[in-house]
Amino acid sequence: MAAEYPIVDSHIHLYPEAELETLAWVTPDNPLNKQFSLEEYAAATGAPSALEGFIFLETDRKSTVEPGDDGKGWAMPLMEVDWLRRIATGQPKEGEGHTAADSKLCLAIIPWAPVPGGAAAMEQYVGEVKKQAGESFGKIKGFRYLVQDKPKGVMLQDGFIDGLKWLGRHGYVFDLGVDQHSGGKWQLEEAVEMISRAHEGVPEEEKVAFIISKSHAALAGRRIANPSTDHLCKPDLSIYNPTDPSFVAWRTAMYTLSSCSKTYMKLSGCFEEMPASLKSAPVPEIFEAIQNHLAIILAAFGAFRIMYGSNWPVCTIGVEDSWTKWREVVQRFCYLGGLTPEEQIMIWSGTAIKAYDIKELM
Repeated sequence: MAAEYPIVDSHIHLYPEAELETLAWVTPDNPLNKQFSLEEYAAATGAPSALEGFIFLETDRKSTVEPGDDGKGWAMPLMEVDWLRRIATGQPKEGEGHTAADSKLCLAIIPWAPVPGGAAAMEQYVGEVKKQAGESFGKIKGFRYLVQDKPKGVMLQDGFIDGLKWLGRHGYVFDLGVDQHSGGKWQLEEAVEMISRAHEGVPEEEKVAFIISKSHAALAGRRIANPSTDHLCKPDLSIYNPTDPSFVAWRTAMYTLSSCSKTYMKLSGCFEEMPASLKSAPVPEIFEAIQNHLAIILAAFGAFRIMYGSNWPVCTIGVEDSWTKWREVVQRFCYLGGLTPEEQIMIWSGTAIKAYDIKELM
């Protein structure tokens, strides 16, 4: 149906069994409460020849914005940086599920960061990241601080805006996750204002780029046991009617977010927001159900600001062969959307390469 293009999977999570207790969301009955490393990822993807590599997103390890008197507030996120160093440099520990040859697949790393702490906290923290990352530090292209499960106003605090401006000055991107479905439209509205304030009075070359991606879910202050569940700003995919007020609000927000040239959107595994009946449906049925949402994303951002991502392993919950299934949905989107080869290349890999400044693939 569609030509095969090089793939950069712009959003995956990895963690070893030995560090499960450092994850803030893990519970004994969680289907993700086990090791997910490159051995498992290769099995899930089928290791297609088109896969150039992946971009790692932090997995919500236990943390505090301040390091704390005992120095433990940042210890677990920094442990994650060390774990990714071992992957990126090909120096695995026994049982971690990756080999030295896998290092070439790690194209970029997006760790956690204490963004609300402002420039001073960011300066101190990134200094610690540099120590932990060692020779893999060049692969760190940005940072993430989950806002989806935070109360109103967090994104607009002076410290948060100051932290975002620090990222821009130092050439880092910010991975942003908001949730219209569970959190309400205020999250989208607050995100729009946050971006405006982060760019206000800042020279163009120092404006932080926002990559709208996935985030940890929360509902009424309670953690839901997934490390990352925000897709396309988490619209309600059980709503198919484009005149529904929820869809209209989401559509309006997408166009507003896209009005800033330094925002990008991840076209990533949306299974989490689908009803169970749709998760098990064949690809044509899934595409038909979400095509209105996909059309809005394309119209708002254009192919040159959209990037493919799988959201593995979260995408595996309740979905068989999820990585391949989502890839086929996106292939169908590109084919039926009549996208040019150049546009398809951007979606599959080019936008991620540009947004995350992956020089080895440029």
